[in-house]
Amino acid sequence: MFSDFKEENRVSKEENRVSMAGYKQHITFSGFLGVGYGTASVLLFGFTPEQGILAGVLTWIAGMLPDLDSQTGRPVNEIFGLLAAIVPFEMMGHLLEWGGNPEGAMAYAVGIYAAIRYGGSYLLGKLSVHRGMFHSIPAMIIAAEIAFLGFKSDSMITKGLMAGGVGLGFLSHLVLDEIYSVQWNGMTVRLKKSSGTAIKMIGKRFAPNIVTYSLLMVLTYASLVSVGIIKDPAFLPGKSSTPILQHATEDFPDFE
Repeated sequence: MFSDFKEENRVSKEENRVSMAGYKQHITFSGFLGVGYGTASVLLFGFTPEQGILAGVLTWIAGMLPDLDSQTGRPVNEIFGLLAAIVPFEMMGHLLEWGGNPEGAMAYAVGIYAAIRYGGSYLLGKLSVHRGMFHSIPAMIIAAEIAFLGFKSDSMITKGLMAGGVGLGFLSHLVLDEIYSVQWNGMTVRLKKSSGTAIKMIGKRFAPNIVTYSLLMVLTYASLVSVGIIKDPAFLPGKSSTPILQHATEDFPDFE
């Protein structure tokens, strides 16, 4: 009887182990995806090699973002380290503007690094749960919108390239998790308990849902103002002429 119990327990652990993609699978898959995305942006759409490289790196890193809620382990520390390092570079245009000079921009960069590397890690460890709203479509959109707003460029298409890379990398993680939640046993297909917990629109907990969708609405509004779809409140009658949000000035090109 005890041997049967041990065998059942071993099988259960093995099933849990293969029910979701691991860190190496995610980082490898998003890495290849980033290479393809960056290369295609240069060869097919005429972006500069520098823009293609940055878009590819963002795609690669975004493929690991959903696992920020894992809370423990070396992979999470590595993800926070990469994220803390890449965000100041992605925001460098804004940092130079805010700081007024390279020294001021560097001070902002150091502050952002410390806030993400240590503050962000601590807060997520206290507030999040694995496979919560970090693994969701709204979280993917939020990540892409942050990249769109954080990247300073007069070209709307370039900002979209960076946001698209983040969204694509994030989505690759969710899709890979769902693929690993399907178990094939010969011709029999069985879904794991983790099935459906990655690609979802809403979670099981009320508070994270409210926070996620509130943040999504704020960032979506800011993005629409940046694009010019919604009128900047600063330009409404009786308001100051200084725009609240800096938006790109280049229109979408005519691909004909």
